[in-house]
Amino acid sequence: MNILFAASEAAPFAKTGGLADVAGSLPAALASLGHDISVVLPRYRQVDVERYKLKPVTSFFVPLGAWQERCDVLKGASSGGVTVYFINADFYFNRPELYGTGRVDYPDNAERFIFFSRAVLELCIVLDLRPEIVHCNDWQTGLVPLYLRQIYRRSESLRWARSIFTIHNLGYQGLFRYEDMHLTGLEGNVFTPEGLEFWGKMNFLKAGLVYADLITTVSKTYSREIQTPEYGSGLDGVLRNRSTDLFGIVNGIDYSEWDPSRDHAIPQAYSASRLFGKTVCRRKLLARLGMPESFGPVVGMVTRLVDQKGLDIVTEALPEIMSLGIQLIILGTGDEKYHRILSDAASRYPGRMRVLLQYNDGLAKTIYAGCDLFLMPSQYEPCGLGQMIALRYGAVPLVRKTGGLADTVLDYSVKTGRGTGFVFEEYAAPAIIDCLLRALEVFSNKKKWKHLMQSGMKQDLSWVRSAKEYVKVYRRAMRKKEGQRTSDKR
Repeated sequence: MNILFAASEAAPFAKTGGLADVAGSLPAALASLGHDISVVLPRYRQVDVERYKLKPVTSFFVPLGAWQERCDVLKGASSGGVTVYFINADFYFNRPELYGTGRVDYPDNAERFIFFSRAVLELCIVLDLRPEIVHCNDWQTGLVPLYLRQIYRRSESLRWARSIFTIHNLGYQGLFRYEDMHLTGLEGNVFTPEGLEFWGKMNFLKAGLVYADLITTVSKTYSREIQTPEYGSGLDGVLRNRSTDLFGIVNGIDYSEWDPSRDHAIPQAYSASRLFGKTVCRRKLLARLGMPESFGPVVGMVTRLVDQKGLDIVTEALPEIMSLGIQLIILGTGDEKYHRILSDAASRYPGRMRVLLQYNDGLAKTIYAGCDLFLMPSQYEPCGLGQMIALRYGAVPLVRKTGGLADTVLDYSVKTGRGTGFVFEEYAAPAIIDCLLRALEVFSNKKKWKHLMQSGMKQDLSWVRSAKEYVKVYRRAMRKKEGQRTSDKR
């Protein structure tokens, strides 16, 4: 199958969040299954030409409103050997950050990603790539399925292409003023409530939802949640209308990076069958942070310190959490109020609580390897990466039942001995405490705890598993007859 994967970021080239991890790993997993796949990205300032050995391929002009903008294309390869094309236009992408500086988005983001979306499809024509699947990701590529329907449907290079649109986080939609509509080159009949119009603005993500052949998101539970008013961010009705075309596929993790049996960033390697190294990692973690060893569990959090990640209910529950004899280690940055609250709390519990207001990849791995429990009480979580890494490293996850957390962590049953972690439902501080008390009871039984750790470590969380599910969706899209597609005049 010939697949073109379009995204606004991908590891290791440029990253702000989970989309980059997906775009950096999923194409390589698809290639390993024998598919012909190329990735298209903007060439941002941080994508160093010499470091990544990028070579010029072609140049062309991209229609933009009443004029055309020059686009140079560079070619490189990802660590998995996948071909990566970079849309090189300094005016749009040679900037300090990807989408904005500080908390302010670039004011011309509409123009930037209109340009990128059309450049993706013009590239297919210029290089005659002839993709069978164009896989688009998040709002930055939301216009691509619409362009395929309205402008490029008769192109010989794209006439057979089917579009897949993946929602990584429905909360980020790409909302722009109507005055920028003229830049798209699209007919006015798409600016309707049935098209990309959203409360008088253009909604790039909505365009992807309406015009893509099929839609995916990053977990089965999240695919159901976003069809409700609570999680739908105003688009739940659109998603319910397309419920038969919406599929949830849980992300994976890169086993070449996340493998405690050969991870040189942790104090000692270990595996599900040889767990002694985890004991060493626990001891070294506590020593590194100046914390004494104790009989209670070491609980870790590696997270953004924001409400979405459950910090409001964690801070509310802190006094009772710390009364249970645990040691708590939190790594991350976020809202200033949580910096202050957590730092003050850490000073009240010396030796039992450490708060590290930073992000450090090496230290994060040390925490995953060294902690007994990993806390993720998210308000919502489209997929989540932390709980999968924790499972892989034998740090038993304690999570709220939402999104990808619900799909990847099976609540432990004392009766059956089955499960991979501990799950609570109500988004409230008492629910965390009740769940933690259940975990402490199991932790006191070394045999049960060891079995629980090993069950989690043996889960298949690889990208190859996820890639096989995407291939099923691709094949389903290719089987759709032209008459089954949403009307081009929508």
